[in-house]
Parts: sequence; structure tokens; C-alpha cells
Amino acid sequence: MAKRHQLYDVTIIGGGPVGLFTAYYCGMREMKTKMIEFLPQLGGKVSYFYPEKMIHDIGGIPHISGEKLVQQLIEQAKTFDPTIVLNQQVSELIKQEDGTFVLTSQSGEKHHTRTIILATGFGTLKTVKLDVENADDYEGKSLHYSVDKIDYFKDKHVLISGGGNSAVDWANALEPVARKVTVVHRRDEFGGLECNITAMRNSSASIMTPYVVTSLAGDNGRLSSVTVSRLGTSETEEIVADELLVNHGFDINLGPIKNWGLEIENGTIKVDGNMKTNIDGIFAAGDVVNYKHKLKLIAGGFAEGPTAVNSAKAYLEPEKDLVALYSTHHHRELLRKHKKLAKA
Repeated sequence: MAKRHQLYDVTIIGGGPVGLFTAYYCGMREMKTKMIEFLPQLGGKVSYFYPEKMIHDIGGIPHISGEKLVQQLIEQAKTFDPTIVLNQQVSELIKQEDGTFVLTSQSGEKHHTRTIILATGFGTLKTVKLDVENADDYEGKSLHYSVDKIDYFKDKHVLISGGGNSAVDWANALEPVARKVTVVHRRDEFGGLECNITAMRNSSASIMTPYVVTSLAGDNGRLSSVTVSRLGTSETEEIVADELLVNHGFDINLGPIKNWGLEIENGTIKVDGNMKTNIDGIFAAGDVVNYKHKLKLIAGGFAEGPTAVNSAKAYLEPEKDLVALYSTHHHRELLRKHKKLAKA
């Protein structure tokens, strides 16, 4: 349990991949660090929605599952022993006369910090549900909004509704194990990386555009078929389906953060190239930020986090020159910490 009113150099709000790597880099800068996560476990959206999704866009790692990536990030983040607080949503921010901040969670617990780094992802995520009659009857049985175990879909007829990154990625991941994959999208063009879209189009998956799901048929929560309609026409088609995976995105909600006086644009926080917000002492990184030429990849967030840390360090110690810092500067300390973690 975090100590009340203990002053930290930096408090990171958000325990997803970017928040975890940011916590590690805070330790590199010898900053007293606290991390506060809304969910009861670390890992954020990746752990919650994509534990088995393969991630391919991190330098030096050809491919890694979301679950494995989070495990390694947690181990790395704990290297310098940050204080970790789970299952708390920060609701209130007060800036003191001395420039420090007091954060209050919905549980009433207070957190005292000199700087803040927001790494909340898109805030509180709520999946966009399928707007079809009786959809609730199938949810959690044969209608899914995420994939926990790929093997669950082995030898089944799977229909995927959606056309963004997630729909394309799951089509490619499930095609080798499912009996049949059908992808239904309301537009002719798909979003996502070109190579993944090409792989999906070149696979055995059936692609139906521009179509939408209009009705479900089955019994006791188990699907037998899905009816889809071609947009702009009266044409419909009934498709055999054992499982329906819906990837229609998320409703983004920054929650109480949107009331803190931060400059917000399109549901995200505006920052400059140093990850500074419009409030002195508050920085941000990851999906929650927007700025010109932002790279919307985990790898991009892994660069933004250390940038935010360096800016926070400079804010706390303006009289010192900001010098380049590498892990080799802490070589002996890192070896000692990793040995300690391995024994734990």
C-alpha cells in the first residue's frame, strides 16, 4: 500500500506498456517514482484485450505476444523498485502553492508528487457494441469483443465484423486455426498496415465489403448463422457462423482528467515535442497524446515516455544541463537489480 502524502519526484498515471517503460526510465534518471493504474493488474489495454495478439513492430523483437511483452515490461519496470498502486482511478488534481501536486483517487487516497506523466492510453475504454437485436443474448458465449485464447476458435466458422487494425490482425491470426474465417466490413478499404491487409486478402479468408451484420440466429447463446446486408441495396446473405468477433473500436473517455484544465483535442491531450502539456509540471506520452507527426505505434510510445521523463527531470532541475543517458551508465546497478529479481 502506498504511503499517504509521501512526496514523489514523478507519478505516472497509467500502467500499460508505455507507462511501464516510462517507469523504468524514471529509475534510470534516479527519480522517486510512483505508478497508479486504474485496472487491478498492469498491462493496460494489451493485457485486457490482446493477450494472445502477436506484436511485430518493436525493434529487435521479430514477434511477441501481448501477454509476453507485458510480462517483460513489468519485470523491467520493477528494476528500480517504483511504488505501484493498482485498482485506483485518479479523479482530482490540485496544484499546491509550492508547485507540487496532490492527486486524489476515487477511493479517497491522496498522492503527493512533484511532476506527473500521463500514460493513460485512451483513458477508460468502452468497446463499441454490436447494434443488432438480441446481440446481448450471445455476448460472452459466441459473440466476442476480444480474443483470450486463439485455440478456442480452432475448427470453427468465425465471422469478424470490422475493418481496422484489430479486425485485420485477428483475421490473419485465426485463419490458420479456424475452419473458415469471414470478414465483414462496411467500407471497401481496410485500415491498418498494408502488409497485414495484403496478407489477409491473400489468405483463405472470405472478404465481404461493403456489408454490415444485421441479424443473428441461434439457440441458448450459441450462434448458428449471421445475416449480413450489402450497403445501399436490399441484398442480404446468411452465413454459417459458430463464433462472431466484433471489432468496431472503442468509445474513448479520458474520465476526470478532461476536467483538469489540460488542452484536449479530438479526445487526446495536446503536447509539444518535449511531451509537455499546457500545465507546467504535467507531461504525457503514448496513445493519450497528440502532436504533429505522431507515430501511432508502441515503439513510438517507448520514445515518448523517456522524452517525457527527461522533460520532467529538466523541470525539477532547471539549473542542470540535460545529458544523454544510456543503460551502460547503470551497468553494475542493473546487473545487481536483475539478479535480485531473478531470485524473487
